[in-house]
Amino acid sequence: MQGTKNLTQGPITRQLFNLALPIMGTSFIQMAYSLTDMAWVGRLGSESVAAIGAVGILTWMTHSISLLSKVGSEVSVGQSIGARHEEDARHFASHNLTIGLLLSLGWGAMMFLLAYPIIGVYKLDALISDKAIVYLRIVSTAFPFVFLSSAFTGIHNAAGLSKIPFYISGAGLVMNMILDPLFIFGFGWGTAGAAWATWFSQAIVCIVFVYHVKRKSRLLGGFPFFVRLKATYTRRVIRLGLPVALLNTFFAVINLLMGRTASTYGGHIGLMTLTAGGQIEAIAWNTSQGFSTGLSAFVAQNYAARKSERVVSAYHTTLKMTTLLGLFCTLLFVCWGSELFALIVPEKAAYEAGGIFLRIDGYSMVFMMLEITMQGLFYGTGRTVPPAIISIAFNTLRIPLAIGLAAAGWGIVGVWWAISISSILKGIASFLWIRFLQKRVLL
Repeated sequence: MQGTKNLTQGPITRQLFNLALPIMGTSFIQMAYSLTDMAWVGRLGSESVAAIGAVGILTWMTHSISLLSKVGSEVSVGQSIGARHEEDARHFASHNLTIGLLLSLGWGAMMFLLAYPIIGVYKLDALISDKAIVYLRIVSTAFPFVFLSSAFTGIHNAAGLSKIPFYISGAGLVMNMILDPLFIFGFGWGTAGAAWATWFSQAIVCIVFVYHVKRKSRLLGGFPFFVRLKATYTRRVIRLGLPVALLNTFFAVINLLMGRTASTYGGHIGLMTLTAGGQIEAIAWNTSQGFSTGLSAFVAQNYAARKSERVVSAYHTTLKMTTLLGLFCTLLFVCWGSELFALIVPEKAAYEAGGIFLRIDGYSMVFMMLEITMQGLFYGTGRTVPPAIISIAFNTLRIPLAIGLAAAGWGIVGVWWAISISSILKGIASFLWIRFLQKRVLL
């Protein structure tokens, strides 16, 4: 099939690494947008970090919704390629882009218009809230770039061309790193400068994707970006992508409520610790997500081609790699949590609080890797509902558990333990579900 890679033949481990490493790099690049903003804004003080951290949870929610078209692309286009249905692959690519654009316009408008009541959920000081509202309104106008880039990434991953999104996203990150200090300090725009730097960087990424697909490649033999939606393709995309988008969006909503709980028991330092600590945790999450997404793309083609032995082998290989990675992250967070946090926010009170968070969260790293690896296997076979059930159930548990432990005298530390315990339970439940349904899923 023109412009794609055939993943149903050849050495499995090498193909997994060739897929996973660029995806992992792309995930790190996307994470680095927020880390870069936080690292520069951290020089303005913990209050400014709390402001963009509050919006960070909402932009996380935005990326979660964009997963509908990203995962929809990876599975629908990937399975069409594996089954050698080229016309279907083109239709699915167009539908995922169209759906992504429509979602971005509606979601961006809502975030812009309702910025005041949304930020008000955190009950922050007026100065911090005002900074957060300005930041949110700026980045919300860039959501169409985010959603379209996400869909383009999914289409390329499905075609086995994961290096292309890595290079394009990398160019956007370089621009963000250049513009951040210029806009924040050079122009004196403060937190608004960080928002504008991200806006321009995301716009460039989307424009380069469009140019590359239209002018530089003949991916899938060429396809229109936006089409009149047809029920058959739309239902398939929604059925595949909606459970993933819902579980990640729900996770972001839970984090929004956890942010309010952290603010209640720890003030702006508590909120800052949760949001900045979550960005550091994303180092582990995005690494494992790279392997998981690579596994999903690999499984999608081989599952459709009915090559179950390659599916099983890829699953076992990925599981071994992510388990070793989880052990490394546990060691890193438990032993050097404060030092890591100090790289983002150099205030003593901030990095000491952050060190406590990372140490407690570090105990759950292996289990988080388990959950994410199982997600990749489920997604590749087109079964996106089981991970949603597990994630929604145990993420919901975080709220009563956090409030209960905090009220029992644990304070803000109880909130951190609620996060760690629920992650451990999600990993165990995901692994057991795969083991129970292994024959149905893999054969």
